[in-house]
Amino acid sequence: MENNPMENNLKENSLADDYIVKAVAADDQIRAYAATTRNLVEYARAAHNTSPVATAALGRLLTAGAMMGSMMKGDGDVLTLKIEGSGPIGGIVVTANSHADVKGYVYNPEVLLHANAQGKLDVSGSIGAGMLQVIRDIGMKEPYVGQIALVSGEIAEDLTYYYATSEQTPSSVGLGVLMNRNNTVKQAGGFIIQLLPDTKDEVIDRLEEKLSHVTSVTDMLDRGMTPEDILAELLGDFGLTVLEKMPARFHCDCSKERVEKAIVSLGEKDLTELAQGDKPVEVNCHFCNTNYEFSPEEVKAILERSRRKSTAEGGDENHG
Repeated sequence: MENNPMENNLKENSLADDYIVKAVAADDQIRAYAATTRNLVEYARAAHNTSPVATAALGRLLTAGAMMGSMMKGDGDVLTLKIEGSGPIGGIVVTANSHADVKGYVYNPEVLLHANAQGKLDVSGSIGAGMLQVIRDIGMKEPYVGQIALVSGEIAEDLTYYYATSEQTPSSVGLGVLMNRNNTVKQAGGFIIQLLPDTKDEVIDRLEEKLSHVTSVTDMLDRGMTPEDILAELLGDFGLTVLEKMPARFHCDCSKERVEKAIVSLGEKDLTELAQGDKPVEVNCHFCNTNYEFSPEEVKAILERSRRKSTAEGGDENHG
């Protein structure tokens, strides 16, 4: 069960083509990001065996997470996006770092829903009413936490509202996932365009007019447009300057060693029971759906190491 070969193969070969472009426009009055994320969303779909609507919901939030993570500065900075809703999906959790490494999962990955009135995957219906939470851990004593009630459950609109209300940063967020007929991911990507303080009214009016003609992210991607093309389409008239292009990938940092630490936290009583059992202990990583197996002998060894460590720490305290 441990480290499914398909997942290993995906981890090794994934995501070479996924990337984020960072840019500025209108004499640095506009900050912009655009991403193509088909491979990382397809990795998530395969790892979690998500239904089409769950793939679309998770893929949108993974794409947003990758772009928002890339906005952070520190190597150890971590962004968490969490949606909890009344719909059948239940919720979505995504985490990302400043290198656009992203991972995530949905609570109920097998949800099936009819298409919405527009004939598209009903992401809003799958999420329902609820809350969006944005948590930034940048190494301070307490992480920054922003929270809003969902305005639509479509995710892009919810993040647009979040930026306006919680961070006072007027923004336009576009996200999309397009599925193939065999339920694999055909296209995925998005953009985030933000106005910096003191942006001139004339620039705001022109940008609003430009954005009003955007059909959908998936339409642009399906026409073969790259992130650079998307930003050129949206901001080419504003003196666009591309600053950076960085890879994005689905990356989970779980390992058997990390899982062992989680097992130790069960406490001596539970560990003793597991060590005396005749079946292996299986622990699943929510983020990448990898299973880790520990035999009763391995649990016994973990228990003994934990006891030795406790004894040594107790001895140090007594000595002091």
